[in-house]
Amino acid sequence: MHTVEIYAENYRFLQQHVYSQTGIVLEDGKDYLFESRLTPIVHQLGLDSINDLCALMLATREAGIGRQVVEAMTTNETYFFRDPAHFKAIQSVLLPRLKKERQDTKRLRFWSAAASTGQEAYSLAMLLLEEALGDWNTQILGTDFSSQVLDRARSGKYQQIEVNRGLPAALLVKHFRRSGVDWQLSDQVRRMANFETIDLRASMRALGPFDLVFCRNVLIYFDAETKLRILKELHGTLFRGGWLLLGGAETAFGIEELFEKQVVENATVYIAR
Repeated sequence: MHTVEIYAENYRFLQQHVYSQTGIVLEDGKDYLFESRLTPIVHQLGLDSINDLCALMLATREAGIGRQVVEAMTTNETYFFRDPAHFKAIQSVLLPRLKKERQDTKRLRFWSAAASTGQEAYSLAMLLLEEALGDWNTQILGTDFSSQVLDRARSGKYQQIEVNRGLPAALLVKHFRRSGVDWQLSDQVRRMANFETIDLRASMRALGPFDLVFCRNVLIYFDAETKLRILKELHGTLFRGGWLLLGGAETAFGIEELFEKQVVENATVYIAR
């Protein structure tokens, strides 16, 4: 299939479609992103171009195709132990504190709010096992807008290139086994995480309370108003003193009354007031 330039009206249609479904703002001039993410769908449907895909969506209003397009455009990159400073801060400061505070209940709850294919949630699970918290009542919730990536997360099966990124060799040996050309995560680690499809624009307070929420590298895609609303909802899911971890390019700017910003072990953390 030759690359055909996306008509301006179709570009706007795709921007509006993704925004209306997810609240995510896709800027102008990202033709390459639409091309790389939507071309497989164009092939799958036997069409010639993204313009044909837009025409089909407009003509049929077929929800399944619309959903496929949105999922393709919102699939985010992830890898094991991404932003190591965050995991170092959890290991050296948060978990020792929680061990003392929760000695009676031995109950801990964590949320990976843009879980993608699961590496973030499973990195935390492996860290908890390393810190001898395997016999505690620990729950890790992983959520994402895309049901496709969550199916992969639940499977716990990763390609060689995925385990090469960020995963220490010792943890690969300890928690994975070969499965053909891929690597299969152990049942022990997989049982520690549950995955659900959630739209971050919805009310989330009923999900909590959590000791820690990862919401990394997703807020950058929302407009300012939506971002503020999501941050307020995230605060409502945290215990007082609970940690919110954002991506390197993200801040909790505008709601300082809800979060105290601290640097812990070279990691920026937002502590729920």
